[in-house]
Amino acid sequence: MYKIPFLYKMHTLPLSEFRANASAMLDLVEQGVTVRIMRHGKPVADLVPVNADDAETVPSWKRPFEPVALRLPPGVSVAGLLHQARAGERA
Repeated sequence: MYKIPFLYKMHTLPLSEFRANASAMLDLVEQGVTVRIMRHGKPVADLVPVNADDAETVPSWKRPFEPVALRLPPGVSVAGLLHQARAGERA
């Protein structure tokens, strides 16, 4: 037979046990164990460890950005351009 290393560790428990031991379950997740929470014998959630690459990545909405330089001809407003664009979509 083939020897397959045990790569995926999972701990399964009912919701009531998770509620009673939430802190201990989070400690397991920090150690790399996935915790599956069951309700009435059916899986409802998996708590998985955070990927180290994901933990250090800054979300896109927090990254700095360059504002768009909008040059309008004199006497033209952004609201007027938006109104024209929307009127063109309706036609």
